[in-house]
Amino acid sequence: MSHPQAEAAARRSTGRELPHPDRDEIRLTAVLHALADPMRMRVVRALAEDGGELSCTDIELPVTKSTRTHHYRALRESGVLRQVYRGTAKMNRLRREDLDARFPGLLDTVLAAADNSPEL
Repeated sequence: MSHPQAEAAARRSTGRELPHPDRDEIRLTAVLHALADPMRMRVVRALAEDGGELSCTDIELPVTKSTRTHHYRALRESGVLRQVYRGTAKMNRLRREDLDARFPGLLDTVLAAADNSPEL
C-alpha cells in the first residue's frame, strides 16, 4: 500500500483526521512564524535528521504536554509537518517535498542556519 493509501486507511480505522493545509495553501509567513520558535525548530531538526516519522514523545521538549501540543499544532497548521494517528500515537513527518516545491531551498537554509546557532 502506498503512503497516502496507508494514511487514508489509518484515518478510517481511527476516525480521527487532523487538518493540514494543501500544498498550494502553505504560506511563507506562516512557515517562518512556525520556524521562529526554538522548541518548534527542535522538532523540525529532529524530523529532518530522522527523515521518517517520529511520534510526539520521540522528540524531547522541556515543556508541558499542553505546550508541546501547541507547538505541534502550530507546525501542522502552518504546513511544516504532517501528523497522522497510528493507533494511539500521533506520528509526525516533515513536509519536505511540499516545502521544497513551494519555497525552494528554504528548509535547507533554515536548518543550516539552526545548526550554526547556539541558541537553537
